[in-house]
Amino acid sequence: MQQDNAITVNDVQAAKKRLSGIAHRTPVLTSTTVNQRTDSQVFFKCENFQRTGSFKFRGAYNALTQLSSLEKQRGVLAFSSGNHGQAIALSGKLLNIPTAIVMPNDAPFVKQTATRGYGAEVILYDRHTTNREELAQSLAGDRHLTLIPPYDHPHVVAGQGTAALELIAAVGQLDLILVCCGGGGLISGSAIATKALLPNCRVIGVEPELADDATRSFHSKTLQTVTNPNTIADGARTPSLGKITFPLVLNYVDDMVTVSEAAILRTMFLLWERLKIVVEPTGVLAAAALLEGVITAPGARIGVIISGGNVDLAEVGKLFAEDDR
Repeated sequence: MQQDNAITVNDVQAAKKRLSGIAHRTPVLTSTTVNQRTDSQVFFKCENFQRTGSFKFRGAYNALTQLSSLEKQRGVLAFSSGNHGQAIALSGKLLNIPTAIVMPNDAPFVKQTATRGYGAEVILYDRHTTNREELAQSLAGDRHLTLIPPYDHPHVVAGQGTAALELIAAVGQLDLILVCCGGGGLISGSAIATKALLPNCRVIGVEPELADDATRSFHSKTLQTVTNPNTIADGARTPSLGKITFPLVLNYVDDMVTVSEAAILRTMFLLWERLKIVVEPTGVLAAAALLEGVITAPGARIGVIISGGNVDLAEVGKLFAEDDR
């Protein structure tokens, strides 16, 4: 495995080749309403249309393809609130690799069901009493499985960066790219790719206010943590940036900001209503920073990565009922 700080655009390009014909080339959508509201030209890279419903498939498949024959035979284990688990499960199914996923027992039911549907064993735990990383490491060791973490892995980071490669290939010059941030895999990979192709393009990460560990880490230059944050953006409930992603964020990302729970709900509603797309709360973080005025860039060409769409439809009515527009 390469050094933590040695992930380059060449690794992202190599991941793109591995994913060619396997991952979906997700669409880029625009909205006149959004452009008028923000006084800019906005391009939404819609990873909610990716296989398994999120960008996570990119990193998972890229990582699993590079395992040794023995590692593939023994199988892999991952821990995930849902999207990485689904991605590992489907990648394992496609590559004939056994998979087991450690998931919190309060993960959206739609994510649990889909993960099992792809053939993975799902191991549930209580996130209020159990450290998922410790549980996963223990299980992987006992079962001789290869642990594939959701973000703190060079092959995962490189795979996630292919989303930004595709966005830039589709729309050309951009002044700004907004990316949601949980553990930092997507923003790290996207920033590496963006800075290589568009050196003057600013890359800004977006977190929930209730899970602002990466933002605090970025501004303090010291790794900060958060414990079980009570945000509806379940994909951003990660405790901290990783040993790999934290240095990458400091090196390649230009700024980090946060958005409120109310802003997440309002943006989610707007994208469902205007773009006619199903987007989960975590998936709208980057869009929320722009649409709520946390980030303003009049006249700019702005890329926004919509990270996923795995929302529990049975719960949507409850979420939208909380929207206090």
